[in-house]
Amino acid sequence: MRKHKPDLIILVLSVILVAVGLVVIYAIGPMRANFMNSAYGTEYAENYFFVHQLISVAVALVAFVAAYKLPVEWVRRSGKWVLLLGFVACAVLAIAGWAGLGIANCSLGACRWFDFGVVGFQPAELVKLGMVLYLAGLLGKRKGEGTLNKNDVFIPVGVVMALALIFVAVLQKDLGTSVVIVAICFSILIASGMKWRKIGVFAGVLLLIGTALIVTSPHRMERLVTFGGEGDSHHIDNALLAIGAGGMFGVGVGNSVQATGYLPESINDSVFAVMGETFGFVGLMLVVLCFAGLLMRMLAVAERLGEAGDKMIVVGVFAWVASHVIINIAAMTGLIPLTGITLPLLSYGGTSMAFVAVGLGIVMQLSARTHREKIDENSSGRGRERGARHTGRRGN
Repeated sequence: MRKHKPDLIILVLSVILVAVGLVVIYAIGPMRANFMNSAYGTEYAENYFFVHQLISVAVALVAFVAAYKLPVEWVRRSGKWVLLLGFVACAVLAIAGWAGLGIANCSLGACRWFDFGVVGFQPAELVKLGMVLYLAGLLGKRKGEGTLNKNDVFIPVGVVMALALIFVAVLQKDLGTSVVIVAICFSILIASGMKWRKIGVFAGVLLLIGTALIVTSPHRMERLVTFGGEGDSHHIDNALLAIGAGGMFGVGVGNSVQATGYLPESINDSVFAVMGETFGFVGLMLVVLCFAGLLMRMLAVAERLGEAGDKMIVVGVFAWVASHVIINIAAMTGLIPLTGITLPLLSYGGTSMAFVAVGLGIVMQLSARTHREKIDENSSGRGRERGARHTGRRGN
């Protein structure tokens, strides 16, 4: 199979989303800085968040190009090492948190970030990438060997899923990211062609684990109670107020009221609500359409790939981005209980953007290895057939 040009629409849509995010951060960054300085005594400059977001975009661009240029054979073989590194990083973070070391950024008993001064790192993002590459490589190999539906496949898949949930859901107390990891896993399992009965076993076990994680956590139960109409609904109330205040066309860049301190996490988890206030319903729909277009292009790439493992990688990245988008938007519009999860390429933060960029870079590389020539041949064949019929009519 010959290589051809990659799917540039994926790149264009990604750039548009990043640009929109920069505009929003530029507009509300000074408001966020003023609020943080007055509420917590910090000394953020007005352009602090925008400058840091620019740096994050630069890092993400380097990560995207590196992932696009990496030999595809190396990408296929790297899954277990990337996942192992992610688990080790999570373990080191947990130990650092227990020991009270300064490199562990902990809040409310949860340690989710490494803090190296000017640089922060969230190891759960590395786990997401590792899960995509490892499961795609493992199940692609098993599919090629004809052993995909053997019972022993439960062992490696179950072990990595259990470890991911222990590190992320239990130790880091991050249920939102855990849901994304589960979505990645099940999407790859479905794309692999595994029997539904076996997928159902995984689903049943994870449903029991998820229920236990919720009912044993007062914080998570409080969010469920709030979603049911009781308790403190300050966050979701202000998110809905921001979206409603935007009307059809928004209040304009720099005129957001909710971003001045009323809406928690206005530059990351709640950025969708701020965009609703700034750009209005029309602006939000354009952003949603950009995400929809990006996700549809990824599915189109997956459909045309001949290598099973490559197809699963693309499906895994698709599930990664799609689950973030769906969960974030659904939470900000009150459709599901509130959970802290970023909006890809738009929310403030470097780790998430960099690793999503790596995933998209790999997808871009694989998009140049699809069976496009077959589509071209089929199109040419139909064209020749139509031409022959047309000539025949003229001859008569």
